[in-house]
Amino acid sequence: MIRHLLSGADLDADTATEILDTAAEMATVAGREIKKLPALRGRTVVNLFYEDSTRTRISFEAAAKRLSADVINFSAKGSSVTKGESLKDTALTLQAMGADAVVVRHPASGAPHRLANWVDGSVVNAGDGTHEHPTQALLDAYTMRARLGRLAGLSVAVVGDVLHSRVARSNVLLLSTLGAKVTLVGPPTLIPVDIAAALAPGTDVSYDLDSVLPNVDVVMMLRVQRERMSDSYFPSAREYARRYGLDGPRMRRLPEHAIVMHPGPMNRGMEITPEVADSPRSTIVEQVTNGVSVRMAVLYLLLGGNNR
Repeated sequence: MIRHLLSGADLDADTATEILDTAAEMATVAGREIKKLPALRGRTVVNLFYEDSTRTRISFEAAAKRLSADVINFSAKGSSVTKGESLKDTALTLQAMGADAVVVRHPASGAPHRLANWVDGSVVNAGDGTHEHPTQALLDAYTMRARLGRLAGLSVAVVGDVLHSRVARSNVLLLSTLGAKVTLVGPPTLIPVDIAAALAPGTDVSYDLDSVLPNVDVVMMLRVQRERMSDSYFPSAREYARRYGLDGPRMRRLPEHAIVMHPGPMNRGMEITPEVADSPRSTIVEQVTNGVSVRMAVLYLLLGGNNR
């Protein structure tokens, strides 16, 4: 097993499959009366979040606690970071406290990679800038496999704000490794030039959502990250929804078995309508549930499942 999880590119097919298989075992814990395993008793996991987050932070906290680890939640707001403390100094402080794993979310792309050079424990990237979010890709892959029974040979459309999406980058890398075919869909202004070739050869790009929908097994809608946009990337929210939003008529163009995914949080009415988000085809709530199992698997294999 790898020491850190910083990128979807860190995972080969065997390692990714081991994580997904372990997550399936961890999922059985949720059905127990006492939802705890002693696997990481005595270990300390630090959630180091420099950006606001709800799903990811709580998911990692729940995962660590279900494995009986001690959890320290560190938020940049109200900490010495606001006084000018650097990431390195914070890392050295955590190191001195004996952190066995640091789960980090940071607005700067590459921050987890730097952190991994400064601490002895394992580092898990929970989202860095517009770079990557590997555990989200793992939980997405787990959800696809649970719903459709396989990953190899699936056709997956990742739709929307690819430019600012760390979820899109990690999914392209991981799904391609596991044998799925990925098509990036969105307006030209939100799909970086040559991103498909740079991430994974064989990844397609399309600017026409309607032409792609009838041929996919999975359509993954991305949140439009307006907080990261300093320029106008499309005329209006209404125009974006008309061209690239997933509504009822578009959902009905999908094959009967196809599923709809979204990493959350959603802009309902923009990239996805309530009719679609709340439909039986939607896996959005399942993704949140599966996220805990997948992150349990990651923490277990990094800290408990190896012999470090």
